[in-house]
Amino acid sequence: MVFSRESSVHEPGQSGRRSPIWLLLASVLLVSACTGTDEMKPDDLPPHHTAKGFRNLHIEDPDKTFFSFLRMRLFGETKWADHEETADQVPVQPLPPERLEAGHDDTRISWLGHSTFLIQRGGINILTDPVFSDRASPLSFAGPARYIAHVIDYSELPKIDYVVISHNHYDHLDERAVSQLAERTSDSTVFLVPLGLGSWMTDAVVDADKVREMDWWEQTDFGKLSIQAQPSQHWSARSLFDKMESLWASWLIDFDGHTIWFAGDTGYNDKQFKEIAERSPPIRLALIPIGAYSPRWFMKYYHVNPEEAVLMHQDLKAQQSIGMHWGTFPLTAEPPMEPLQRLKDARAAAGIDAETFGTMAVGESRIVR
Repeated sequence: MVFSRESSVHEPGQSGRRSPIWLLLASVLLVSACTGTDEMKPDDLPPHHTAKGFRNLHIEDPDKTFFSFLRMRLFGETKWADHEETADQVPVQPLPPERLEAGHDDTRISWLGHSTFLIQRGGINILTDPVFSDRASPLSFAGPARYIAHVIDYSELPKIDYVVISHNHYDHLDERAVSQLAERTSDSTVFLVPLGLGSWMTDAVVDADKVREMDWWEQTDFGKLSIQAQPSQHWSARSLFDKMESLWASWLIDFDGHTIWFAGDTGYNDKQFKEIAERSPPIRLALIPIGAYSPRWFMKYYHVNPEEAVLMHQDLKAQQSIGMHWGTFPLTAEPPMEPLQRLKDARAAAGIDAETFGTMAVGESRIVR
């Protein structure tokens, strides 16, 4: 499989304004480790279910809270980068709407930033984890602010047929994006979400018949397109009171044998991604997070670093991979461009070239041949 770039002109992004109280208002829902659950699992439920929610299978979920995060952030030894100071190093280019109009027999992918991709094939348009807001936060005036420019007016996106949501954190599930997509009068968008998010979607004005709530390994077919929810190692919460009550997932998108795997957000273990490879058709392209990993001692259970991203690529036996989940929101301590250098070094150590596992500019489109 070969990528061809539809545009190679990179323009610097625009920085967002700083929010001096973002630590107290939004970070817990984005990057802090959640409190482990002591709920016992009834015998008739799948192993990742608990009596009141869900759990991870290959780690003991850490017993950490919002206050653990605050203590680490305010009094820890890790120096946090000033993301706005180096935001202009992130490769960004406008995404012209006309580039997205013409149909392709091949697959076109366009990166809108963080974990948001537009995937197009055969007249079908799929969005992953769309975030249209300026902040990944429950508040419009505080919380991690996008430090690069939006690359398109979202009202100019083509008709979106399907949206896949990996979990309910604010940098992956954005009420503004969901509402705008649901209210576009010409669209009949279907939203595919992990278990426990159906009621949230309908509260956000999505018609109930347009929501598919899915457990791991469940699959929904739309003609020659099939979409399957698959495991990941993460957690969920929209507030301090709903931890682990909804599921998190990765997604396999299969266009009649042409497969794209979307990780969402995940930590690494040496079992889950090998199992995905064993139970899935060959993965042509994997979209894998490479950012939001520092400080490592605090983030490692739920966020992979670039070295672990390479291990995921190998475990999945992906033909090609693209690194995402970097260069958009100031979620963790590492500077914006560090994930790229560490990915380059990890790639070299594993004998993998940049064509096999690389990155894109925000706003870039590629044709997957």
